[in-house]
Amino acid sequence: MKKISVGLIGLGTVGSGVAKLLYEQKELIRRRVGCEIIVSRIADRGALKKKKTAVGVANENIDTDIVGMIEDKNIDIVAELIGGLEDARKYLLKCFDLGKPVVTANKAVLAVHGEEIFEAAFKSNCSIGYEASVAGSVPIIRNIRESFASDKIYEITGILNGTCNYILTEMTEKNAEFLTTLENAQKLGYAEADPSFDIDGIDAAHKIAILANIAFGSPVNVDAFAVEGIRDIHSYDVQYATELGYRIKLLAIARQTGEGLDIRVHPALLPQDNPIAQVNGVLNAVSISASHAGPQVFVGRGAGAEPTASAVVSDIIELARSKVLGVKSRVPASSFLTEYRKSENVLEKDLNSTKFYLRFSVLDSPGALSEITGLLSDQDISIETVLQKGKAVSEGYVPLVIMTHQVIEKNISKAIEDILELEVVHPEFSMIRVESNHSSSVEG
Repeated sequence: MKKISVGLIGLGTVGSGVAKLLYEQKELIRRRVGCEIIVSRIADRGALKKKKTAVGVANENIDTDIVGMIEDKNIDIVAELIGGLEDARKYLLKCFDLGKPVVTANKAVLAVHGEEIFEAAFKSNCSIGYEASVAGSVPIIRNIRESFASDKIYEITGILNGTCNYILTEMTEKNAEFLTTLENAQKLGYAEADPSFDIDGIDAAHKIAILANIAFGSPVNVDAFAVEGIRDIHSYDVQYATELGYRIKLLAIARQTGEGLDIRVHPALLPQDNPIAQVNGVLNAVSISASHAGPQVFVGRGAGAEPTASAVVSDIIELARSKVLGVKSRVPASSFLTEYRKSENVLEKDLNSTKFYLRFSVLDSPGALSEITGLLSDQDISIETVLQKGKAVSEGYVPLVIMTHQVIEKNISKAIEDILELEVVHPEFSMIRVESNHSSSVEG
């Protein structure tokens, strides 16, 4: 029986998980694919110095020669698991030059260099699997590329970062402060020592760029849309959101509109009965709204060695099946055939229209509320709800919470600028967008 040989670039947490999973599930995989899939070589820059080992792989087959492993004629499939940008890009392109199919878990390289990588895969008639690049074990890439192939997708909304979701869940359920919860997340291994990539929204931005690319058939530049993280979310905001019937989540959103693509990453208030709002802890969730399939929500483990390794191995199995059958590139890497992809404009964030949650610290004095509502009215902003708390936070200031009706973002920005100039208003404030149930909900 033919064997499919896999070469791994990188022997970190995910690489070790992939080797272990392929070894432990080899009989099940053999029954499903019709051949044995083995990890024949692993190349890792620190393999020898750190004396790294892998389940099912002989130590003599683990070295530091990445290019040599890629060029090895006995390697059928290469899995890039080192992360980063330029080196990963170079190795992926090298594989395509040699006509080798690849699997990657690297969202950053696909978000930044995706067009070049997809084009190289197309020209070389090679397949690339990247299910693990977004939402870990949640099979969202394959569903968009295949299950929704007959549908027009018009919106994707998701919780794409487990670290942020854990922090916001803890803040909601335990009334904890952001920094305290972040420290706990780091102790539990849910957050890195330097958590900036996660809590500043960059990780989620890379992932939504990939999803928008394959859903809409348009190149997406991660620098073209607004990205905000959760650093400025205060426990007050979490409490007031709950009181108003909402939960705060870090959302990644991609919508197709008549004016272009509305893509953004930011904290948002979601109604508590929204399925996405009910996804807690380190779980990821993706809601897809399509013309015929309707809204669907996918939930699962979005990070960690086992979920990511599971997604990587599922791609390896798919590529192995193609090799057994003698076929290549069954599905275009970017979901759409190259000649039918088209660039769409990404809307400027100031033109986005939504509801807003505003929190100001206001001196407890007569006329303060009317001054603020007057400035909102000047920008054609109507108010849905007002919460005015009597207990002073500091120096005589009390919290004032305002929920607006739908408004263009540039109007709200101008109103806030004017409000902060009032003598009765403290400079510290909060502005969080509100997402309704309209297309992110699940029907029937």
